[in-house]
Amino acid sequence: MNFLTLLSAELKKLRRTNILLLLLLPVILIWIPGIIHSGLNFDLQGIAITPEKNFFIQGFMGMAWIMIPASFLICTILLTQMERSQRGMFQMLSLPVNTAKLSLAKFTVLLLLLAVQMVLSIGTYYSSALIASRMQHYDFVLEPFDVIAGTAQIYAGAIPTAAIFWMLAVLIKAPVFSAGIGLASIVPSVLIINTKYWFLYPASYPFYLLMTQYGKAASGMYETDIAWLPWLPAAIFITIAALAVSCIWYGTSERRGL
Repeated sequence: MNFLTLLSAELKKLRRTNILLLLLLPVILIWIPGIIHSGLNFDLQGIAITPEKNFFIQGFMGMAWIMIPASFLICTILLTQMERSQRGMFQMLSLPVNTAKLSLAKFTVLLLLLAVQMVLSIGTYYSSALIASRMQHYDFVLEPFDVIAGTAQIYAGAIPTAAIFWMLAVLIKAPVFSAGIGLASIVPSVLIINTKYWFLYPASYPFYLLMTQYGKAASGMYETDIAWLPWLPAAIFITIAALAVSCIWYGTSERRGL
């Protein structure tokens, strides 16, 4: 079976789940406080940023810090449990399937699900901005290019985190422990981006990239240029290493039981 066939099979399996609803609910919940407290965007305490840009960045902070890692937890557990339940993995291994390709196909599905959530986030942002604009009689809506470019940057920064979370899901069979480790990695990311070793902690990447956008929107608040070195080589190495471990280890315990 080639990679595209495996990817198509994985996408078909998702039709029997409520994964899209699970991706949409946290997006909506994150923007509700932004709508309710939209008036606070006018009280910026001397920060040189416009209310509409502050509304956007404050709303996406929750996504970059909490929602993306939490969504990875849900999706990785779902993807692994679909195979482990009802001996699905044993059935797959009875076919001429390359487990490394299967692991990469599932990882690709994980990235596609994140892409869907980013699109949902953009749609929810515009809905929220329109509602807030009517409430406050002020236009909170940004140009589509700025919103799409900012969201795409966050998405790209989340790829190494996706690789790490997928590796954890493959290595740790108990979902409780996998979820526990993942949740524990979320909290320190805001603190770690203020250290000189932030580039070694993938969970901090989306938040770091959002803060560079904040620095461009609010003069003097944060750095405006991305520190490509040593961040980019570190991000590439971490992603490749995590995927390599996942491909090697995926299905190992099930193969032993055959």
